[in-house]
Amino acid sequence: VGEQVLLKCSFKSSSPITESLLVDWTYRPLSGGQMETIFHYQSIPHPTTVGKFKDRISWVGNVANGDASIAIQSPVLSDNGTFICSVRNPPDV
Repeated sequence: VGEQVLLKCSFKSSSPITESLLVDWTYRPLSGGQMETIFHYQSIPHPTTVGKFKDRISWVGNVANGDASIAIQSPVLSDNGTFICSVRNPPDV
């Protein structure tokens, strides 16, 4: 709580990394409910502009190195939940 948290995500792909590579981070609260997309990357980072993570997510990844990590600023206990990183690098899935 209070310190920036790093959510690591690494990937390997058998296809060359291009600008069609997509990264999606989704989140579901511990209490359950709908999964929500909190971060999207395609050529440039697109942090969410709505919801509890608005203005608190930053891109720290480097897709050329197989890194799709993000950081969350000012975490609070209610942020606890399931975070899923999904990487698609067409035609490789």
